[in-house]
Amino acid sequence: MQELKRCEWVSLSDPLYVRYHDEEWGVPIHEENKLFEFLVLGGAQAGLSWKTILSKREAYRKAYEGFDPGKIAPWGDKEVNRLLSNPGIIRNKLKIQSSIRNAKSFLEVQREFGSFEAYIWKFVNFKPKVNGWVNVKDIPAKTPLAEEISKDLIKRGFRFVGPTISYAFMQAAGIVNDHVVHCFRYRDLVS
Repeated sequence: MQELKRCEWVSLSDPLYVRYHDEEWGVPIHEENKLFEFLVLGGAQAGLSWKTILSKREAYRKAYEGFDPGKIAPWGDKEVNRLLSNPGIIRNKLKIQSSIRNAKSFLEVQREFGSFEAYIWKFVNFKPKVNGWVNVKDIPAKTPLAEEISKDLIKRGFRFVGPTISYAFMQAAGIVNDHVVHCFRYRDLVS
């Protein structure tokens, strides 16, 4: 049996990373709590590796009550202190406070657009942007579209959503397909 070709950034020695690449990365997400999860995790990743965040994901899901923004938006100092004492997540006060602020902004976007999904997917006319990268080194860290989304999110009160984090969010949420063309997932997601 021929071995599947994957994007070169996938560490085959880490089953969690392989599973994430093979089953999630680049798959279009339309479910609200899942979109919020990737926003929170993207902010938590700032300055760290995605592998680190991925290994803490289950602890995040538990600590953040399934990433329900309606439950998180009213949190205050008590919940911030609880999260700061949780060794399962990244214990950075600014990142934790921004996740609560982002829950409030997320709810405001839902009220304005009917859903966060309607808001975020309008940037690509509700269809994933498919790139055709031959080499993983060609994939940019940010794009003009990520800069536009980042500016708009910041204008709406979101934090830890700079252009690089916004682009990583777009990749994770399948708003953009950045699998390299020889990766088996590229073909799966285009068809």
